Amino acid sequence: MKYQSISAKEAVKVVKNNDRVYIHAAAAAPQELMRALANRHDELRNVEVCHLHVEGEAPYANPEYIDSFHVNSFFIGKNVRHTLAAGNGSYTPVFLSELPLLFKRGILPLDVAFIQVSPPDKHGYCSLGVSVEATLAAIENAKHVVAQINPKMPRVHGDGIIHVSELDSFIEHEEELPEILLGEPSSVENKIGEHVAGLIEDGSTLQMGIGNIPNAVLSKLFNHKGLGIHSEMFSDGVIDLILKDVVNCNATAINPGRALATFLMGSKRLYDYVDDNPFIEMSSSDIVNDVANISQNKKMVAINSAIEIDLTGQVCADSIGARMYSGVGGQMDFIRGASLSEGGKAIIALPSTTKKGISRLVPFLKQGAGIVTTRAHVHYVVTEYGVANLYGKTIEQRAKALLEIAHPDHREEIERANHEFLSKSYFQ
Repeated sequence: MKYQSISAKEAVKVVKNNDRVYIHAAAAAPQELMRALANRHDELRNVEVCHLHVEGEAPYANPEYIDSFHVNSFFIGKNVRHTLAAGNGSYTPVFLSELPLLFKRGILPLDVAFIQVSPPDKHGYCSLGVSVEATLAAIENAKHVVAQINPKMPRVHGDGIIHVSELDSFIEHEEELPEILLGEPSSVENKIGEHVAGLIEDGSTLQMGIGNIPNAVLSKLFNHKGLGIHSEMFSDGVIDLILKDVVNCNATAINPGRALATFLMGSKRLYDYVDDNPFIEMSSSDIVNDVANISQNKKMVAINSAIEIDLTGQVCADSIGARMYSGVGGQMDFIRGASLSEGGKAIIALPSTTKKGISRLVPFLKQGAGIVTTRAHVHYVVTEYGVANLYGKTIEQRAKALLEIAHPDHREEIERANHEFLSKSYFQ
């Protein structure tokens, strides 16, 4: 059977009024298809565009296209954050481990899935490349699958392999994947990295995100041995650890000897490194983020961040007060999985203050703030001032431990407010 590419303009004609469209996530977002879809704004009405965070531009999110497109974010990226205030966007809270179920169970039926893949090999198989997450479920359940075939998409091993016959139509368009380039960690971030690295034992399996704090942690691990990677995502920081045999994944329980993730973001170095590299395994988020799978890894270490934490241990990670900012993502999947792991450690790492000097450790969360990790789930909290282990601690003990790692300029004020709060509520 012969397969013929079509133009992007022709490919997006499959989208009709009132359709729901899923877009491949993160650095795998098919930029040419996204642009072509936005160009149809004059002729489309009430199209729901749903996705996790997508890198690059999201032209359909233009508030001027409010009658044409509505953005439904499962994780709110910077490029679509404005849609919630403008009225052309919504946020659906969901664990990353459960996102594929929304499509598999028909809770969010999909009309169209836009994906990006590597060119087919001699057997006709393409790779979903640097992002699998819920895209396999979208492909299996969407009425129409449109692909952007891009020679710049790495061919990554694992479950994200599909045959060209599974595509209802495709375009051929070559462009570089969006790169995420980070600067050097600050002195605060390096101190946090040192504290977190001190909690990591040889033979641990790691989950971390992207950013200067994860990079700071990774940079402190070159004297460790036998580390593994089982993470919803990773970035450039792991490459040198793999090359130095610090990360060999020999102790991981799921796919031993392989680094496991559900999406990747980073520089061209990362994309080149994972291309046709059997050490890297990609799988869907309902497998990678499954708590039962995560907890099988001994010494599982989950490293996540937060916007603010109250002195009882409640973690707000997806909103600033009532203003939605990011998403639930996989934080709870890995916090819980690491907690249940033999010798595991669940860590929330964050600077003690914002860039404006506002304390991120507070007596109580802002009004409207969402709880992503509950006070019963949190174990370690790390700032540049040290480590607080809250697990098994009373409310009073937690407050004392967190005050010790708060910024010194705020400790007296926080302690006074906390004492007043507890005296009015906790003891009455």
